[in-house]
Amino acid sequence: MPIRKSMPRTFQSKKGLPQKTAVLLLILATLSVAASAFGQTTPPAPAEKRDILWMKLEDSILGIDRNLDGVMGVAIVDLTDGHKYLLHANDVFPQASSIKICVLAELYRQAQQGELKLTDLYTVNAADLVPDSDIMNGLTPGVTRITLRDLATMMVAVSDNSATNVLIDRVGMENVNAFLSAQGLRDTRLRRKMMDLKAAAEGRENISTPSEMAKLLQGLYRGEILNKEMTDDFFKVLSTHKESFIPRNLPEDLKIANKPGELEGVRNDSGVIFVDKRPYILCVMTTYLRRERDGEEAISNISLAAWRMIDRLARGSEYGRVISPGNSSR
Repeated sequence: MPIRKSMPRTFQSKKGLPQKTAVLLLILATLSVAASAFGQTTPPAPAEKRDILWMKLEDSILGIDRNLDGVMGVAIVDLTDGHKYLLHANDVFPQASSIKICVLAELYRQAQQGELKLTDLYTVNAADLVPDSDIMNGLTPGVTRITLRDLATMMVAVSDNSATNVLIDRVGMENVNAFLSAQGLRDTRLRRKMMDLKAAAEGRENISTPSEMAKLLQGLYRGEILNKEMTDDFFKVLSTHKESFIPRNLPEDLKIANKPGELEGVRNDSGVIFVDKRPYILCVMTTYLRRERDGEEAISNISLAAWRMIDRLARGSEYGRVISPGNSSR
């Protein structure tokens, strides 16, 4: 009789899987348990890696805060994904010259509405001049004529207080505060002109919080307050080069639209840092400082720590791989 060759059979597990497949799955499951026993885990997802960087930044900021002989508030907003870091961000701080961001915003809002023109001319008046106005005090009263935009540039670049007071008179203090209320900012207020020591002694201080200043800058950046033309020019003026604390340790070619503030016992700086592909907002406010220089260094150190993290996120892939120009490594 011819011999019949039996065909190989594939055995089925109880759940219908081929026997070889079932055995393989059992082996993989065993290896997984063994790996867990030795502390091996699945690599974090990209979002989890980013969260780790934010936690490390938080540790750095808390260390700076602990070492500061004073009170500090911080707000950081990643304008790419909306991630925020807040520290005492709803506390109210005196603003010093940082309040000029609000004056500038109302100036551009009125220009957009046709209530004034940025090219409107102002003739320098001796009655408008106050101390700490290096530029305005050097101009010839009754003769020199400059535009409102020129005044705004002086207000930002050299924090000229006379230029600021002229702009406050032109736009109206009550209009600045109405604008702030319209943005939902309850604790940000312009309550006196610059160098009004009597008003300051009476407690009428210009105030805001880190979170509210960040909210204002975010609304301006996203074009929710001004149209594109006005938004672009607003940030062009606000990014005019100036001596300030946020840019102190950052790359010189980095665009930063900010306004610092200085008073006795107070140092602030708030602005937008235009990191390529990942712009962000940083608002740091300090008060009750024993030494103002410590407040300045705290702001600069936080700024550097935030930039280092954001820059890595901007240049890296979702897994953190960075390919720099000219890098041929694999």
